[in-house]
Amino acid sequence: MELTAASLSRRFGAILVDWLLCLVISRAFADPVEVPWLAPGLLLVVYGLFLGFFAQTLGMRLLRIRCVSMATGGAIGVPRAILRGALLLLLVPALIMDKDGRGLHDKAAGSWVVNTQPAAS
Repeated sequence: MELTAASLSRRFGAILVDWLLCLVISRAFADPVEVPWLAPGLLLVVYGLFLGFFAQTLGMRLLRIRCVSMATGGAIGVPRAILRGALLLLLVPALIMDKDGRGLHDKAAGSWVVNTQPAAS
């Protein structure tokens, strides 16, 4: 099975879906003006759990991409997923990319965002 890098548009779409879901969920519990850390904190938890164990968030699943370990091709584990999410929240590390489209947050976590394989017919 050959892995191919996900396009920047799919990656951006996935994070947009995830961020909007975190905003909606956090808004149900508190006013974002009064508790501004709730949505980013929720995104960090979502990344830690879903990327750590399943290699996909809901946004990634909808856009048919996943975040895998460069070493094994599987899920990256919770600690590396939290590291990746924390660096993503800083935004700048995600904007500095190499020729393969891996941001500094991916390099630090040893991860790679790839397209999922189409289902066998």
